[in-house]
Formats: sequence, structure tokens, C-alpha cells
Amino acid sequence: MRVHKVRPDISVLSDSLEVPGIGHIPVNAFVLHASQPVVVDTGLGLSDRNFLEALATVLDPADVRWIWLTHPDRDHTGGIFDLLVAAPQARVVTTFGGAGIMSCERPLPLDRVHLLNPGQSLDVGDRTLTGFRPPLFDNPATVGFFDDRSGACFSSDCFGGPMATAELAQADDVREVPVEGLRAAQLLWATVDSPWVQVVDPGKFLDSFQPLRDGAPELVLSTHLPPALGITGTMMDTLGSAAGASPFVGPDQAALEQMLAGFEPVGAPPVAS
Repeated sequence: MRVHKVRPDISVLSDSLEVPGIGHIPVNAFVLHASQPVVVDTGLGLSDRNFLEALATVLDPADVRWIWLTHPDRDHTGGIFDLLVAAPQARVVTTFGGAGIMSCERPLPLDRVHLLNPGQSLDVGDRTLTGFRPPLFDNPATVGFFDDRSGACFSSDCFGGPMATAELAQADDVREVPVEGLRAAQLLWATVDSPWVQVVDPGKFLDSFQPLRDGAPELVLSTHLPPALGITGTMMDTLGSAAGASPFVGPDQAALEQMLAGFEPVGAPPVAS
């Protein structure tokens, strides 16, 4: 994982995952250095990732007071149980549905859960975090939030986009991506991650952007996009055009077999010259 600060009080723990045929998907977690420190999502659950090790470079895990789980998909929960052990005072901020989904794999300790719905707020000492439902999401338990002190919006999957390279996926600023490339990536992600957008009512969909318009965040921090500073309006215009978009159709079995045929078998003997 690559760790950097996007603001003096916000650290980004950036990672990425290559998806053949789509690109390099950014996978970010964040640390909000509030007086009661907040970790936002906990990274991938792959065996070669060590979320706690990366977190410890910016904050003693024992100091964490809140773990805001934007939703309980595996690319957001990789380090959560290790973190709960390392941070005995931390509580998990999620919804009733989120806690239930998490407990299908391994029960969350309910005395360490803080249930919060869109529109409700959490006081973390020196700032207030207000939950909202992002316009695009792939899990019904999704809750992003606005930080009233930094002015940042943590948008979960919304505004995500696959990048052409791992380096761009873990960039400091999404403005390193050409404008048209970013637009295409975000529209692709909208159809991959939120396929229901093809049947949504355009008017009602545009109405769902109102919390973002009202909050007018200068900085958007998505799990699946490099930090986006100063382009919120442009990104909303991009996503607002996604209503009715053609659905993404992934590779079928024939395509999978073709891909597998191109891989060199593990342990294959060298070809004789």
C-alpha cells in the first residue's frame, strides 16, 4: 500500500487491484486525524496485504476510536477484524443491514457497533461527520459522509473509475488523469458497479445528487478513485449523464477459456530449443 497525506488531517492508504479487461481499480482506505481518530474502510482482504502495518505508519492502531465502514464488501473490510483487536476502544460505524451482512462471515461484536443511517451525524471530538447515501452504490448498506471541518466528502464507491495503470490508480490527485479519460472511466465504473443505473428514472436520479450539491465539497475521497480536488461539479455532471447507460457485459465462459489458454501453466517445463 502507498500512504500519503491529501490534507494535514487526512491520510490516504492507497492500493489497487488489476481487473483484466477493465483496468486497475483504486482501493483506498483513509485515516481522519480527528481528536477521536477515524479509519474509513480497511482495505483488501488479500493475503499479501497488511492493513495494520500500513496504518501504523500514520497512526498507532490502538488510538483509533471509530471505524467508518462505508459498506461491508470485501474490498472495504480486509483489515477490520485485525483492527478491532489492535484498537480495543474502536467502534464500527455501519447500518443495521451492514452489521447483518458482516455477520454472515464473522459476527461483529454488537457492543462495538454504532448504527448510523443517512442523514444522521457522529461527533468525533473536533468535527461532525454527517452520513449520506451516495447517488451510485453497489450495496444497500452504503453510507458515505461529509466532514464539516475539512470540507471533504467520503463517497464510498461513488465517483470511482478504473485507471490505465497501477501508478495512476494510486496517484496523489485524479487530475493526473486526462479529462476525457476520467469521464470514460467513471461512466464505465457506473455501469459495472451500479448496473441498476440503466433503468433509473433520470429525474429522480439527478435529485439524488442534492446532498452533494448542498455540501459542495471541494475534496471528494472515493474508495475507488485517486483524491479528487476541485472538480466535484464536473464529476457530478459526468455521473448525472449515466442514467439509462447501456449495462456492462463481462467476459463469458468462452472468453475465460481463451484467457486461460494464454497463461503459461505453473511449473511447466522449459521449451526445448
